[in-house]
Amino acid sequence: MYLIKRRLEREYGMRALLFNYPSVRGTLDENAAALAAFIHEQNIDRAHIVGHSLGGVLALRMHANNPEFLPGRVVCLGSPLTGSRAANFLNELEWAEEIIGRSLPAGIIHQTANDWASHVAEHRDIGVIAGTVPLGFGRLFANFDEDNDGTIGVSETRLDGARDHLIMPVSHKGMLVSAAVADQAAAFIKRGEFLR
Repeated sequence: MYLIKRRLEREYGMRALLFNYPSVRGTLDENAAALAAFIHEQNIDRAHIVGHSLGGVLALRMHANNPEFLPGRVVCLGSPLTGSRAANFLNELEWAEEIIGRSLPAGIIHQTANDWASHVAEHRDIGVIAGTVPLGFGRLFANFDEDNDGTIGVSETRLDGARDHLIMPVSHKGMLVSAAVADQAAAFIKRGEFLR
């Protein structure tokens, strides 16, 4: 997320901070509580969150667990909000438990964000960016029959009640280095909608 952070700061004058969390060791709720604490430590009155992949799910979980949280928008980049075929496949493999960790199952496999986060969208602007360049390990585990970013299918990025959904020609990892993705995230933070 460093390049997105740098572009948001340099091009848009935003103060951007990086939040790291133990997705393998920590549960989704533990990491959501840590994110809430991290934001509160900044002593601010508004907080927009840009989360990539599981990070977007984590941002929604934090808001679901803290309905009265600070105002601000959420941008999910390639986040599997209705589940993930690749994650479901890995979940069936005994050796993959160390890869999947403890956060991913709670937010993607056992119950999807679309099941528990749609009420967040009733009170908060949520924007989602999906990619269509199929480069990534996910395609080795999932038989995608739709546009995908190599890890997540476009349909897997849908969230009931999301304010906006944008499809861009980027891969799952490519989102992290795309100036165009960072520009769209900035647009959503500022306007509550992506640029068309």
